Amino acid sequence: MKFSFRPVEGAFYDLFTKAAQNLVKGTELLNELALPGVDVQSVSERLTDVEHDSDQITHELYRKINSTFITPFDRADIYSLGSQLDDVMDHLEAVGNLLYLYGLTELPSLPREMHELITVLDQQAKLTAEAMPNLRSMKGLDEYWIEINRLENDGDRAYRMLLVRLFSGEYDALTVLKMKEVADELEAACDAFEHVANTVETIAVKES
Repeated sequence: MKFSFRPVEGAFYDLFTKAAQNLVKGTELLNELALPGVDVQSVSERLTDVEHDSDQITHELYRKINSTFITPFDRADIYSLGSQLDDVMDHLEAVGNLLYLYGLTELPSLPREMHELITVLDQQAKLTAEAMPNLRSMKGLDEYWIEINRLENDGDRAYRMLLVRLFSGEYDALTVLKMKEVADELEAACDAFEHVANTVETIAVKES
């Protein structure tokens, strides 16, 4: 039997889970952009609200780190995981805000590859939300980070194909510049999910 001198501090796991569940809310909002007649301003505003919730969760996590004498695992890893979950939400919010502010949803349709990237993000968000409670036992996490990495590769391929379309001459130069910025945020969000998974892997290896 493995003994641990560290207390089981449930608040940390709860906060990680809440932060990951917020990411699911964020990707679900981005999925609304594919619906006909969607109110893009509403989507953007609700994404901002979810991002504010995520900020509050992150600040609560930091306060908990500073007020807890012995943490469930390394303080630096707790800080890193919380910060990276917040980074994902920042990118998701940026996607919605840019689409609205740049008026890109007034186009006849957004590129298919952009929706493919959002689908990848939605899958990554759901996997991350399912994985966070497993930090308590450190079991079943290897499947999570392997799948996140596979999805990140799918996202990279969709991003490259999106760039091919953007520079194919289908869009005017100003629209290309706007959509390239959105594409970069989508790709950054995919990468940020992978950073979360890599940190979870690091924690699991240390605690094994």
